[in-house]
Amino acid sequence: MTDPDLKFVLVAAAALVDGDGRVLIAQRPAGKPMAGLWEFPGGKVEPGERPEETVIRELAEELGIDVSEACLAPLTFASHLYEDFYLLMPVFVCRRWQGTVSPLEGQALKWVFPARLTDYPMPPADEPLIPLLRDLL
Repeated sequence: MTDPDLKFVLVAAAALVDGDGRVLIAQRPAGKPMAGLWEFPGGKVEPGERPEETVIRELAEELGIDVSEACLAPLTFASHLYEDFYLLMPVFVCRRWQGTVSPLEGQALKWVFPARLTDYPMPPADEPLIPLLRDLL
């Protein structure tokens, strides 16, 4: 049984897919937990916020793009027990947005074909998403 005092963290993320079938990943900047690892853009769900709203907000803040909720398709979720918290992460796929993807928070960005995602070290919660993306995209 999991420790009842363990912190629960709800985050939401998006697999942005470009016209060539590549997926956007972002590198966690220095000074953040798991710095240097690559992940799908997204962030913590704020109180009173739905995961779709979180993804829309985070993509605007982190990447400078506007996404309509209608362009977010539920894909899967990640569930992972880290040493000091439990993470639950709904993941959406998004193929349409307005604006140009830009690294607004100093993070490195890469467009990667799904078959090459294993070339980039990712947080443990993100790793199980790779085969799914590779098989579906």
